[in-house]
Amino acid sequence: MYAERASRLTGAVVWTNTPAGTGARPVLPDGCMDLLWTEGRLLVAGPDTRAHVPDGPPRAWAGIRFFPGTAPALLGVPAHELRDRRVELADLWPASRVGRLRDRIEAAPDAATALEEIALDRSAWAAVPDPLLRRLVECLDEGRPVAGTADELELGARQLHRRCLGAFGYGPKTLARILRLQRALALARSGLPYAETAVRAGYADQPHLAREVRDLAGRPLGRLLGGGR
Repeated sequence: MYAERASRLTGAVVWTNTPAGTGARPVLPDGCMDLLWTEGRLLVAGPDTRAHVPDGPPRAWAGIRFFPGTAPALLGVPAHELRDRRVELADLWPASRVGRLRDRIEAAPDAATALEEIALDRSAWAAVPDPLLRRLVECLDEGRPVAGTADELELGARQLHRRCLGAFGYGPKTLARILRLQRALALARSGLPYAETAVRAGYADQPHLAREVRDLAGRPLGRLLGGGR
């Protein structure tokens, strides 16, 4: 069973996921990075460009999902180095520091809240996320074109691409595709017909939506949502 709540860290989400069957559901690209806890392990989920299916037997997870583009400043690692990867936090930070964090989580009554506290502590002295990149996410999430958004932000194409690699793990066009996918999924889950979902999310038509869902999520939209529409 999956549950989430808004974090006290601006834009972040605290979540838990406990096994509710034998099959693991795919984790879809969303523009975000997560700090994860499972079975005594601290990991970082890098930015995905395709669906990620957890390996091994079902297990309980806790995590904090950072607003797109903000995790690299907290972790001290460019996002593109973690693209499509799950990495032990001890591979990024000193093992002694990670050991203390692990002990802190194990002693806490709630692992997800402990992760949130760690992220809040880290944010108190980490570099402030670039507000320009937050505006980029907002514009692309509204379905605005990349070129027009770059002009509004007064960034050249190369500069924008370079900054996106460090913050999101990929270029602005990939970020726009992923945010559009998330818009479409939200609309489809609300019960909107797929053809109308495609138009409102910014796709040319329903076949375009279907191709993008297969490419980014690895399965048809109906199967992804657990229905037959």
